Amino acid sequence: MKGVRLRRMLAAVVALLMVVVVTGCAAIPTGGGVRVGGKIQEQAPPGVDYRPNGPTENADQATILREFIDAATGDQDNYAIAREFLSKRFAQRWNPRQSVMIRSGTGTIGRIDDSHYTYTMTASATVDANGEYTPSVRPAFTTLSFQFVKEGGQWRISYAPDGIVLSPVSFASVFQAHPLYFYDPTHKYLVPDERWFLARSSTSTRIVSALLDGPSPWLKGAVVSAFPEGTQLSLNAVTTANGTAQVDLTSDALKATATEKAWMREQLAQSLSSVASISSVDITVEGTSLAIPPASGAAPLRDPDVDPRPVVAARQTVGFATPGTAQLATVPNIGAKIAALDPTAIELTQNDGSAAVLTAAGAYFVRASTSLPLRVDARPNLIAPSIDEDGYLWSGESTDPTSIIAFDANGGQHPIASSLPSGTLVAFAVSRDSSRALALLNTSNGAALYVMGIVRNTARQPTALTTPIRVQVASGTPLDAAWQSDLSIASIGQTQAGVSVVSATIGGDSSTLPKPAGTATTVTGGSSDSILLRMSDGSVLAQSGGGWDSTGITADVLATQR
Repeated sequence: MKGVRLRRMLAAVVALLMVVVVTGCAAIPTGGGVRVGGKIQEQAPPGVDYRPNGPTENADQATILREFIDAATGDQDNYAIAREFLSKRFAQRWNPRQSVMIRSGTGTIGRIDDSHYTYTMTASATVDANGEYTPSVRPAFTTLSFQFVKEGGQWRISYAPDGIVLSPVSFASVFQAHPLYFYDPTHKYLVPDERWFLARSSTSTRIVSALLDGPSPWLKGAVVSAFPEGTQLSLNAVTTANGTAQVDLTSDALKATATEKAWMREQLAQSLSSVASISSVDITVEGTSLAIPPASGAAPLRDPDVDPRPVVAARQTVGFATPGTAQLATVPNIGAKIAALDPTAIELTQNDGSAAVLTAAGAYFVRASTSLPLRVDARPNLIAPSIDEDGYLWSGESTDPTSIIAFDANGGQHPIASSLPSGTLVAFAVSRDSSRALALLNTSNGAALYVMGIVRNTARQPTALTTPIRVQVASGTPLDAAWQSDLSIASIGQTQAGVSVVSATIGGDSSTLPKPAGTATTVTGGSSDSILLRMSDGSVLAQSGGGWDSTGITADVLATQR
């Protein structure tokens, strides 16, 4: 018994010592994966304050290079420790904030000659100077070049690429995700644009500066900002007192109308809501308080949820299914109309009672305000159609990813210009805010998942998709993809080992979910950012913390709710 107590005491002492060692550790951890930032309502903890060591005296070039890369964990005083590894002439020219490369595994140092060394690694993702995160869809070796010179008898780096290299664990410790929010052109929805910034007291200033600079390139033309063009922060940084962020803007902000000023405040408040210390926003213009009237009308929607009951087609009925029972509550006004079409795919809105329906005969517009469904697309090889909040049905042929056409309620055609690559179009879906779309393709290089902004003219007619960006996709043969939330997309693929399910964050990392038993046919986003799967036997599974739970529902078609 005494031996057991002694071992427990020793274990406690060792654990305490490990905490002390980790707190003062200067090396970059190499294990673990990139953590995905939570929903913005959840406040992330402060970042770890790494304090790296300076150069080892009389160290060779390889040691100096490795220590320099490790020192990138410490951003204090503009990376002052990392600059100690640089020559005096080069120290102030190096720009560590240019980018972040997140390495997978451990990098390798190579020697060319005494003055030239290389660092080779596999980059799993990069973050640019604006905080935009880009995952490496197919990670490949990257080689960085460094030059050395002796100063005072010590080797120092006389040239290094701008930017820093971090392990996934270090990146997740010192950087945090912060969604910036812009508006759809109707100002009904808030659309997120996720960025990554250092977890420091200056984060609020970085957020506001990035917000005023505008959306990421792929979102330009699809979203709008309430701030008048040219508006920037004044010379003052964003400060916080008693939970209120003080944002001082340049005089360009005075061009805003009363309504736009209210939109500006809301946009700032939402974008700063991921900072735990901020609960409200006060706007001034060059030191003078900006009068902002109370907001009128309904507040803009952010990440709208759907009915927790899955919508399915079963037993010649289209309705809301209650998990664990055989009950189906017919979708009001349109459920019977959809069922009469013998649907193979369904997407429906919650607001105006309309749906996009795929059948063997083509794509149909089903509306509560009309007695009969309207077939708008009779082309062959159609994929499941999508419907947006502006009353357009989106349909495309599987054989051509650029074949997307938006049909209005009267069947009018609006061809959509896009730059999607060649391949087989597996799935296409408009986001719940109607500002973005996803496209799942099967290409010559395998599965590819893209996200694009939707460009509309002044009459709100869709005309084009912006330049697509890639997000992580499920491995294997692509089967389906769906919006899980306003920032995440779920995709499924078939591999020899079973069904692959991936949840990918737009502007962030992805997570591979446990494999469900059986073969999946359809994926859709459920309530509270959950995922629903329809299996080949018709059973519907719901995402659970550690895997998948049966809902007890059997469906011929699992519908998508908007």
